[in-house]
Amino acid sequence: MAMMPKRIKYRKQQRGKMRGMATRGNTVAFGEYGLQSLETVWLTARQIEAGRVAATHYLHREGRVYIRVFPDKPISAKPLETRMGKGKGETEEWVARIKPGTVLFEVGGVDEETARMALARTAFKMPVRCRMVTRRRAL
Repeated sequence: MAMMPKRIKYRKQQRGKMRGMATRGNTVAFGEYGLQSLETVWLTARQIEAGRVAATHYLHREGRVYIRVFPDKPISAKPLETRMGKGKGETEEWVARIKPGTVLFEVGGVDEETARMALARTAFKMPVRCRMVTRRRAL
């Protein structure tokens, strides 16, 4: 089932602006390897789920997949063949705001080659260019 918030304060939001690089959520925190976005995009709940399925299917229940983004922005749309006016449309889908540098998925508990292949399959499902990053060790 697609991800969405359990409850929200306001049903509809304005589109907003997405400028600059990600300052939060831009490092590998839970796993050993991560998939980092290189562009700005709205990532839909369906795309996130498709990436999760692709990674878990490749890993065959070994290792762990962490989803680092959550779709918390409602996107509304008017029905087809509807005249203009009569207010803003109903919520059509939920999206996560992704800036360049945001880590989308992480993989842990597997070797580098397996993680590389799992994240590559996930990257094929994403609508942006991505790269694989590794956890930085403190000296």
